[in-house]
Amino acid sequence: MAEAAKRSTAGRVRGERLETRVTADQKCLIEHAAALQGRSVTDFVLTSLQDAARRAIEEHQHLELSVRDSQAFVQALVEPRPVNERLQDTVHRYRERTGV
Repeated sequence: MAEAAKRSTAGRVRGERLETRVTADQKCLIEHAAALQGRSVTDFVLTSLQDAARRAIEEHQHLELSVRDSQAFVQALVEPRPVNERLQDTVHRYRERTGV
């Protein structure tokens, strides 16, 4: 029975705990928002935190990829790789087929 009490609605065991101190106004705001959605404060807070965490991770990854991609693009412009035989063959076939 105690084990069942630890399970969330998704069936996962909640073994970790987060604690925070909030002002009375913050608590009132959170409780009001949770009530409007018909959810418990715990469910509301966990879902909101997970959403915020995912957004933060996605934004970081997007920025990281953008910087890395930009660096790779500039590197390709500054130091282009030599044209290999396969690319030369592809260009030749393209020109033959299109008449360019």
